[in-house]
Amino acid sequence: MTEVRPPAGPSAALWERDEEVAAIARAVDTLCADRSSPGGLLVLRGEAGFGKTALLAETRRIAERRGCTVWSARGGETLRSVPFHVVRQLLQPALVPMLPEEAREYLGDWYDIAGPALGIADPGERNADPQGVCEGLVAAVRRLARRDWPLVLLIDDAHWADQETLHWLASFTERLADLSVLVVVARRPGEISGVSARHLDAVAAAADRPVTTLSALTPEATAGLTRATLGENADAAFCREVWAVTDGNPYETVELLAKVQDSALEPVEARAGELRDLNRSARGVGLVARLEQLGIDATRFAWAAAILGDDITVDLVTRLATLTPDAAARCAELLRTARILTVPDPAGAGSADLEFVHPLIATAVYDSIPDALRRAMHGIAARIVTDSGRGAASAARHLLEVHPEDDEELVRHLREAAREHLAVGAPDAARRCLERALEEPPRPEVHAQVLYELGCATFLTAPARTIGHLRAALGMPGLDGDRRVDAVVRLSQALLHNDQMEEAVRTVAAEAGRLEPGPAHLRLRAVQFMWEGLLADETGAPGRSERLAELAATCTGRDNSERALLILRGFDAMMRGENAEEVVEVCDRALVNGRLAPGLGWTDCEWGGELLLMLASAYAYTDRLDRAESLYNEALRAYETAGWSGGHLVLAHAYVGLGHRRRGRLEAAETSLRESLRLAERVGRGLPLYWTATCNLVDTLLARGHVDEAWATAERHGFAPPYPSTIVLPDPRSVRGRLLLAVGRTKDGVNELEAAEKAAAARGHHNPVHLFGAADLARALATEDPARAARLAVDVRRRAERFGTDTAIGEALRVAAALETGQRAVRLAAQAVTYLESSPCQYEHAAARVEYGILARSVPDLERGLALARSCGADGLVERAAEELGAGVGPR
Repeated sequence: MTEVRPPAGPSAALWERDEEVAAIARAVDTLCADRSSPGGLLVLRGEAGFGKTALLAETRRIAERRGCTVWSARGGETLRSVPFHVVRQLLQPALVPMLPEEAREYLGDWYDIAGPALGIADPGERNADPQGVCEGLVAAVRRLARRDWPLVLLIDDAHWADQETLHWLASFTERLADLSVLVVVARRPGEISGVSARHLDAVAAAADRPVTTLSALTPEATAGLTRATLGENADAAFCREVWAVTDGNPYETVELLAKVQDSALEPVEARAGELRDLNRSARGVGLVARLEQLGIDATRFAWAAAILGDDITVDLVTRLATLTPDAAARCAELLRTARILTVPDPAGAGSADLEFVHPLIATAVYDSIPDALRRAMHGIAARIVTDSGRGAASAARHLLEVHPEDDEELVRHLREAAREHLAVGAPDAARRCLERALEEPPRPEVHAQVLYELGCATFLTAPARTIGHLRAALGMPGLDGDRRVDAVVRLSQALLHNDQMEEAVRTVAAEAGRLEPGPAHLRLRAVQFMWEGLLADETGAPGRSERLAELAATCTGRDNSERALLILRGFDAMMRGENAEEVVEVCDRALVNGRLAPGLGWTDCEWGGELLLMLASAYAYTDRLDRAESLYNEALRAYETAGWSGGHLVLAHAYVGLGHRRRGRLEAAETSLRESLRLAERVGRGLPLYWTATCNLVDTLLARGHVDEAWATAERHGFAPPYPSTIVLPDPRSVRGRLLLAVGRTKDGVNELEAAEKAAAARGHHNPVHLFGAADLARALATEDPARAARLAVDVRRRAERFGTDTAIGEALRVAAALETGQRAVRLAAQAVTYLESSPCQYEHAAARVEYGILARSVPDLERGLALARSCGADGLVERAAEELGAGVGPR
């Protein structure tokens, strides 16, 4: 930091930045070394005017000299409410020149998801999932990076970037290790809070090296810069005063020295006292006074430019400032001469004619506009943008600033902007528009509609807010018919996601009680049964299964409400352990030619994915794994295609993993479940979907014989009481009980399994495959309480025979064999093998083969069990079978 000579770069703002420039050069060299080079990330942090922009410009020069492709973008203080604004600046120059079919080829399946956010494709009919859009943008840069290697991305003023861009940037920078792209981000410290701050913190955490914090110029460097600008005869006292009045701020130093040159001030100690006044004219109140000296027309021109924020064209400014073309041209020239506006760097994105010389100037000019006039100018700007055909979303940032005055048209435009924002995956931007519409306020006849739309906008990001908005909407006139039913269902879903299951049930039940029999009433009854069926504690719904069975018996599957009731009945019967063939028959009646009915797809919002997961799981636990896996995989494809990367994709991967686990493909199950848990971490811990991912992963690791890893996973992810208020498959108490037994905590394991049995009995759930606690409990009690163990084994077998699947009966026979000795144990184990050989659950078949081989001293059965265990990835079974074979199995 003692270097006082000017650096090789052309900018005076690069004084004392040799270390930073060298780091940038090394990062570019690493990028250019090879196409397989890992990506890099540099974060530059510094106060306003400390040279961040100059360092980015130097990065561009270094990179372009090395033959790199460089794309750049910049946040804007007045543009933070514009979703995807910065990422569009970054990527549009590469995408807009492409023909639509060429862009579709580069983006592939992500074109329809990321294209609307980038402004190169029309949005679809459904609201886009924000996480899916984020993933699509990551994929877009990945594919473009392969084409344009070596690629350098520069993002200036990231503290003013929109939230949607920062979401993408945080996700993208996490994955730079396997992507050859250099990203350089410049930001101020502080400035933002909340979600955007967390995204920027995540970016900093992903950087290759500690964040580079830029410091002010030293007195020595300021003196060197002063003499390089004004001449070597500038005396020491004058140089020290330059440093004192600017606090070593590089931008202010450069601007002050330019004004010294303009005013022909002699750089001697006698004139040093004039520097403070001269410096004040370059900032804040002094800048505003200097602007006013240029005349009212120039002031209006500058105000209009500050209102527009970016894409400042002389034509738009002329219209907003109500100037003649000749007057506007004169003002533009005056402001350029005064170093307030300048011509944009041609290497940058956009079609602007002008931009502010520095963000500090833009902020000062914007803040100088009288409040009432500023609001009025935003209103005029909104009209100009709308009249130019750019759409309500483009005008929305101006509409947000207009003073509320009971304007019906403004409410209409804001609602339209919210719809456009939702369509491209920007629910937070939609929320801002609708909250502003409520301030207007809306007319009484549309007030409830706006609240409903606001509730829908916050549904994915803030369930607690959604609850408040929808309750308010339902409490006032204006929501009728199907829209009111939709609002009630959406409210109940928000309550579910907020872990308020009992309230969700009460909400739907109360609305159903208000309606006469008909399609709407039947839909609400179906939703009520669905939420009741997911409650872990059903004490509030006595007789539910009987009522559901009676209602489903009248259903033929003629519409989706009836099909929903049939699915719910099938799932309930499966959980209760009723005859599996009858369960399958009920579920099949909910299909149309063996497929999901129109309107009951995975991405159809009327019913939600929970219902279809119940259908698939009913098949999974009745040994119809082909149908279950088909549905699980269909869900995964549907969500990935639609770009739904939040909770929906978490559950899809979890249930695909469950299908693999049931089938006995344990390695594939573990892969799917780890991906589910990775995504669940983003959505939030403690939610039912997080429990689903964790519970299935622990169960799969235990099946593989990876006990220590299962315990570590449970500890790391909070897999312990208290349990969630919703049902999780498989039963978490049973899985935790099995885990405790596996790690040697037998007493705790027995207590947990007893609690699992008690909870299941209270609900009337007796499926011995989903609720395997009784089977494990019988094994655990075999030594200390053999009589009770025998009673439990008999009960497990009775339930299995009632349910009637090969898996259930085979597993019950394995338990019985484990409690017996001699030839009776051998016969029971042989029967277990016979049943499980016909079951689709290959892990259980492998376990039964190994157990029979040990009891019967049968080498062929042990060898077959070993082969099955290997194909399943059941390492614990492999070791057990190999040990027995190695010990020399034979007759005793």
